[in-house]
Amino acid sequence: MSNPQRSAKQTATQADMASHIARIDALCQAARILPVIKIEREADILPLADALAAGGLRTLEITLRSDLGLKAIAQLRKQRPELCVGAGTVLDEHMLAESVAAGAEFIVTPGCTQALLEAGLSSPVPLLPGVSSASEIMLGYSLGYRRFKLFPAELAGGVAALKAFRGPFGNVRFCPTGGLNPNNVQQYIQQPNVMCVGGSWMLNDAWIRNGDWQRITQVSSEALQLLA
Repeated sequence: MSNPQRSAKQTATQADMASHIARIDALCQAARILPVIKIEREADILPLADALAAGGLRTLEITLRSDLGLKAIAQLRKQRPELCVGAGTVLDEHMLAESVAAGAEFIVTPGCTQALLEAGLSSPVPLLPGVSSASEIMLGYSLGYRRFKLFPAELAGGVAALKAFRGPFGNVRFCPTGGLNPNNVQQYIQQPNVMCVGGSWMLNDAWIRNGDWQRITQVSSEALQLLA
């Protein structure tokens, strides 16, 4: 006999996942390029975000690779509500919960675990899990995930891997990140199963350290022009 409670829970989970997929699709379509940002100084938070936004990059992945990551997310959500701000380099359920509490509008991970994927199912914001192999895609797929971050993209096979994944995973789409630059980004965005790309070439450490915000704006604008 079927279990009505289990069936209702499965239906609710499927509806939540469909909503998450739609939200990921919408933000990726709007973003085209997802800048991967590590904040080293609190004073850089607002001017760096403003420089990226002025260049057309208004969907930002703030990584938790520094102690200022959560603070940057909270500050941007409060003071730059027109931007879409998410958390990156989320490694476990605790970091996911902290990111949501800080106001992150989406979550990005470099890899995936069963526990983290399951936590993402009940998260109020969508989770974009990182994968680098067919087995990892299948792990996420079994739980309803259809959108993934391919990381590290170049080391994981790059464009050739994306072409290979199209066969067995026809309804899966990716945001490749890791090793992308102005010389290869067009090859990635042209793949039918790529919804947007992630990168950090517009975030040169020296430019940020020297407050060369105009340069960051210019390179961000040029990056988007490559995808036109």
